[in-house]
Amino acid sequence: MKIHANARTCPHCRALIVSRVIEKTERPTAIAQLFRVSVPTVNKWVRRFRREGLEGLEDRTSRPHRIPRQLLKPGKELHEAVMSVLHTPPIECGFNRTTWRLRDLRNALVAKGIVASQSNIREVIRKAGYQWKKARVALTSTDPEYRSKLDAIKATLARLEPDEAFFSIDELGPVAVKMRGGLSLQPPGMVRTVPQWQKSGGAFILAAALELSKNQITYFFSEAKNSVETIQLVQMLRRSHLGYRNIYLSWDAAPWHSSRKLEERILFLNEWAEHDRAPTLKVLPLPSSSQFLNVIESVFSGLARAVLHNSDYGNLEDAKKAVARYIDERNLAFQKDPRRAGRSIWKMERVPSVFQEANNCKDLRYG
Repeated sequence: MKIHANARTCPHCRALIVSRVIEKTERPTAIAQLFRVSVPTVNKWVRRFRREGLEGLEDRTSRPHRIPRQLLKPGKELHEAVMSVLHTPPIECGFNRTTWRLRDLRNALVAKGIVASQSNIREVIRKAGYQWKKARVALTSTDPEYRSKLDAIKATLARLEPDEAFFSIDELGPVAVKMRGGLSLQPPGMVRTVPQWQKSGGAFILAAALELSKNQITYFFSEAKNSVETIQLVQMLRRSHLGYRNIYLSWDAAPWHSSRKLEERILFLNEWAEHDRAPTLKVLPLPSSSQFLNVIESVFSGLARAVLHNSDYGNLEDAKKAVARYIDERNLAFQKDPRRAGRSIWKMERVPSVFQEANNCKDLRYG
């Protein structure tokens, strides 16, 4: 008979132990010494024999009856889980608070079946670029309609048809043209300096829309951040997507994105959609204070790192040309091979160009 690898006795020896105890020929202490086991082990085999008979003396697995789930380590799974909870108002998870605490985050994750230590959660938050600050970084949206707005966007993206397009829209700037600091290769004994006070060579505003399914950017250099410029971008998207059935527009809660003038213009264009053979425009706004979910913010951060960070353009036109070239090259790269993201200059973007609840697209250093 096969003996259990961890067992000190075989079924035959256990039978002898039980018979000597039951027949009271020897004391349990003496039996334990004779068979080189402990007294509790002798008593265990006696209990099993009385309860199950000879079958109770057979070998059994040493696997524990219950294996507690190991603490989740920092990584992709924990990052997505933490960011998903962190972007949700605490009140939605049952906490009567307006901001998150580490222990509350841990309890919210446990409620979702994810067990991690507070130190691992703290490390994930730190690696994501978040810091505990006073009234500077908005870690959580306070929009009371946060969940409904988020679910509407996720549902739309999940069922997006080939004749539909979904745009993440925002503006970059005003960006002043001046010498900017940053890391750069420098020869020994030299340190690059940037004047604290500089005369600006001008400033530009970039109005742009990122189509999430094809990863293409439509853009122009805007004069201001207002409803007129937003309407111009919307009409550009409408003209470039003739033949499409629907166009979904998603933007943050900036005043010019929710103005009456813009709403009236969209309503007017939709009334003429069938006549113009143009798509119907549908607005899916992001929750307020949730720029971290606006995918185009990630593109802006990559653009800033590539052509604005550490720059010293001679004039406004040179800066605009660099920005336009970056976007055009990015569009071409994703037309040829969408998987190129992360293998070239586009790796400077904070997150992949997809909408996820766990996204942290906004980079305050390059905003």
